[in-house]
Amino acid sequence: MKSWDVIIIGGGIIGLSLAIALRKQGLRVLVVERGESGQEASHAAAGMLVGSGTEIPRPLRILAEESARLYPEFVQELEDESGVRVDLRDQGTILLSSDENFPGSAEPLTSEQLGSLEPWVVSPGRRGSGLGEPGGIDQSEKIAAAYLSERSVDPRALVAAAIKAARHRGVDISSGSEVKNLLLAANRVAGIQTEKTSYAAPIIVNCAGAWAGCIGPHRFPVRPVKGQMLAVVGGPSLKHVVRAEKVYLVPRTDGRLLIGSTLEEGGYNKQIEVNAIQQLLHAALEVVPRLAESKLHEAWAGLRPGTPDDLPILGESETKGYFVATGHFRDGILLAPITAQVMTDLIVDKSPAYDLGSFYPSRFQV
Repeated sequence: MKSWDVIIIGGGIIGLSLAIALRKQGLRVLVVERGESGQEASHAAAGMLVGSGTEIPRPLRILAEESARLYPEFVQELEDESGVRVDLRDQGTILLSSDENFPGSAEPLTSEQLGSLEPWVVSPGRRGSGLGEPGGIDQSEKIAAAYLSERSVDPRALVAAAIKAARHRGVDISSGSEVKNLLLAANRVAGIQTEKTSYAAPIIVNCAGAWAGCIGPHRFPVRPVKGQMLAVVGGPSLKHVVRAEKVYLVPRTDGRLLIGSTLEEGGYNKQIEVNAIQQLLHAALEVVPRLAESKLHEAWAGLRPGTPDDLPILGESETKGYFVATGHFRDGILLAPITAQVMTDLIVDKSPAYDLGSFYPSRFQV
């Protein structure tokens, strides 16, 4: 009968990255996924690797910056082991703001500089006469622009590479198995119980994303936060990620342009709403008017794992051997490399290189 050292609940990028890291330490790993690996929040994400700025909660900034720094090596390893090309782009990000509230690391851009970088983006002080020309939309307020050195990645390609790399390293993956409860013995974890069967292991890691709080006996305060997005093709080509106040645009090398995203509290509902998609498209047209010529390629919704303090939950629970790595909210793709690193350190009883005090499960009474 096959046995494992660690069972990971959840086959998104967090669980898969951790599984690979644990295999490097020689541990036998089983990933148990309620649906298909990588088809929930990881599949729906935009893939902006925002390692700094006001979007990142202060306690999380050190981990976010380090994880962003690790990304090229992280992706290279996955590509080498999987044979899958991961679309990691380093052209950077253009920020647009009416109040010039840019991170200190951002470089302000003049109208001419922005026009050189992205001709079809409405820029400060530029006025056009029609959709066929760059800047072809009137603006009632002054818009400032800045450049930020950031990367972006295609999360779907990233997950596909991670699945193949995990299997290449000998990680076992069980799909379509929803975990209902932990199995306990002598006040420590002994395995998991799914709808169909049970699996034994002395260490369990809950990486179940928005569903992490649904597994007994610890009901971690993780809630689903819905995000709707769309992708268009056939319009003007952008080189950079563009982040404005109401919308962001993320180009892919294959020609898709992602437009997002809503932020909705509404339970486990992934229904796509026409009104929300229209509002996103309208906001995108204010930034790039020529997108009116593009065609809708896809629309979708995903569920981000949110927590009461907007910080991830990382560490061992009150039950010996039961760890949790979830609640990454909008930053699961960004934080995958560093989460795998610090959680592996905790699991193999090595002191992490970073202070994780703000993220321990013990801050919640569960």
